[in-house]
Amino acid sequence: MGLNTRVLYILMLLTFGVIFYIGASTSPIIVFVFSICIISFIVATYLTKWVLAKDEGPPEMVQISYAIRDGAEGFFRTQYGTISKMAVLLALVILSIYLLRDRTPQQEAAGIGRVSSAFITVISFLLGALCSGVAGYVGMWVSVRANVRVSSAARRSAREALQIAVRAGGFSAIIVVGMAVLGVAILYAAFYVWLGVDSHGSMKVTDLPLLLVGYGFGASFVALFAQLGGGIYTKAADVGADLVGKVEQGIPEDDPRNPAVIADLVGDNVGDCAARGADLFESIAAEIISAMILGGTMAQRCKIEDPTGFILFPLVVHSFDLVVSTVGIFSIRGTREAGLAAEDPMRILEKGYSVTIVLAVLTFVASTRWLLYTEQAPSAWLNFALCGLVGIITAYVFVWITKYYTDYKYEPVRTLALASSSGHGTNIIAGVSLGLESTALPVLVISVAIISSFWLGHTSGLMDEAGNPTGGLFGTAVATMGMLSTAAYVLTMDMFGPIADNAGGIVEMSQQPESVREITDVLDAVGNTTKATTKGFAIGSAALASFLLFSAYMDEVSSFARVPFKEVDIAVPEIFVGGLLGSMLIFLFSAWACSAVGRTAQEVVNEVRRQFIERPGIMDYQEKPDYGRCVAIVASASLKEMIKPGALAIISPIVVGVVFRILGHYVGHPLLGAKVVAAMLMFATVSGILMALFLNTAGGAWDNAKKYIETGALGGKGSDCHKAAITGDTGVLAAVKLMLGGGQDGGGVNKKCKCDIELWSYGYGKLPVTSFFTL
Repeated sequence: MGLNTRVLYILMLLTFGVIFYIGASTSPIIVFVFSICIISFIVATYLTKWVLAKDEGPPEMVQISYAIRDGAEGFFRTQYGTISKMAVLLALVILSIYLLRDRTPQQEAAGIGRVSSAFITVISFLLGALCSGVAGYVGMWVSVRANVRVSSAARRSAREALQIAVRAGGFSAIIVVGMAVLGVAILYAAFYVWLGVDSHGSMKVTDLPLLLVGYGFGASFVALFAQLGGGIYTKAADVGADLVGKVEQGIPEDDPRNPAVIADLVGDNVGDCAARGADLFESIAAEIISAMILGGTMAQRCKIEDPTGFILFPLVVHSFDLVVSTVGIFSIRGTREAGLAAEDPMRILEKGYSVTIVLAVLTFVASTRWLLYTEQAPSAWLNFALCGLVGIITAYVFVWITKYYTDYKYEPVRTLALASSSGHGTNIIAGVSLGLESTALPVLVISVAIISSFWLGHTSGLMDEAGNPTGGLFGTAVATMGMLSTAAYVLTMDMFGPIADNAGGIVEMSQQPESVREITDVLDAVGNTTKATTKGFAIGSAALASFLLFSAYMDEVSSFARVPFKEVDIAVPEIFVGGLLGSMLIFLFSAWACSAVGRTAQEVVNEVRRQFIERPGIMDYQEKPDYGRCVAIVASASLKEMIKPGALAIISPIVVGVVFRILGHYVGHPLLGAKVVAAMLMFATVSGILMALFLNTAGGAWDNAKKYIETGALGGKGSDCHKAAITGDTGVLAAVKLMLGGGQDGGGVNKKCKCDIELWSYGYGKLPVTSFFTL
């Protein structure tokens, strides 16, 4: 805003001083977390300056980059303006409901009134929504500035282009993870000091994490609509650009003669970067909070003298994640080789990931010994360290499985490309078959991870007052933290994808030599694999986390209703119907999302065809296409189309809960509404995980099958085989990617059920009207 630099530094120092003072009044662990986050932000600042110091290339590249930047930032302002208005309205609704809702037993014991509880939740909600929006902006801000610098570097060295893309993605990943950790830590410390936690007559520290749920709620709300709007924008523009340009007119991808090419490149930023940043922020924040709640609950049941370590363990794990991922990012160095023949870029990224994993194992073991050691069970920390190792191994296996099914170096994608040689129909059949098959191995891995981590926690030696083992669920939570202990580096690889994609578009539009395009094509293909790999990684962590969230939901229902709630019997007809409704919602959400992108894509296709007909000079470079018209079409349509499926995700559990609660009142079953909603969310999550795995892998495989043919295989560009592959990559893949939402939890589909689980687990009131809060 033009603020004087010295004044800005003074304000920052004062802010950090206040933060560290509050942290010092809370726990030395919080001070450690604050310190790591601040150092990480300094490192991110260095990465930004390093990337921005690189040259932007010739004027024709800069001009295209500015057009992409203007389109992306314009859409971001409009979209997030709409989302912010909805968030403020929802905050007022939450405030009203909390002023009417009964207090929890913990709040009554601590003397927290309804007004205090309402404002705590609303403040947390708004802060979570704000930080989620900032995370989205950060993801887009860096991508629209790094893309042209990657394009320029590709004229000199493939390795330099790779390094710039990785460091730009690293900046975004460090900021997103750091903000998620710092935001939760600041809220925890602020509430600790404000409420006088653990002092006489006040709230216990084990109950404090329950006050943080509004933060995850706000982040989930923003991420859901960001993914929908960004996903519709991205795929509608992609379909319009590819089907008319590549198939009908026979011009290359990202050709400057294509009127929809700028909209397509803008879509990579608003869908794969802005929405991705918000999504990742929400995922990490919500999973940290759920693990903190479980750690506090277990410590309370086991009467552990100092439960702080069990509560703050997730924050420390992600603090170390920032450290080890930064080392992995800096391990990728630039050289001056002329091409990519010397080294495969995927292999370079994997080397950095290997460094990160080795360091993550060491820091995770150290964290468990530091924070989870207790005299009541001296060997429990070792069991939990093994749980973390299970999670780390699961993450690595997920990355490998997704890479196998989506990288064109391996048989599945090459088989899919070969199927394109016999026509469009066989391409689609082979792609669907590949996607369906790819669900098997991940589900087996998730099953082994859940069972093994649960039993490692169960046998850790921690017992409640009755002598019952209590560490099982927390063991699964620790495994989830293990999966996420390298999240920042995995997110770096994810952000690398759209940056490389944009760089290729800028190279093509500025008509650079073919040797430069070859480099960006290889980077783009690797980016497709890393994007799919990251989604697969996050779907696995979401699956583990959903198991925890079910337990949190049941505990909250039991706490509010003051009736034991330990199981959900699907043999009861109403509960079974709830399960059917949950599975159905996944398909209905997907259908509405596909329909939205289809309608928007039709408008883009018609506009591109119109321009080619009315401006014949476009094909001869005599006339310039009207890029802004396509950008305007997809921007306005995506904002309008995101409302219907988004509303479905939010309203459906409310309606089901209220209807069956009323029915339960008349049949003498007071918890019927809660149990039906539990079944709905269980079935929806299982269906959503499978749908997300199918869509994610099939989408990446279709995209890379096209890329494989474009390398010259099976006839190369322009062949019938290539056109069939484009059909899979646009018509089918557009629907797939849109349903997936481009998101890290399986996006639109899995995000919908994960969001519902998180939000419904945050409370269940005694009066029917209070059920509205559970959205």
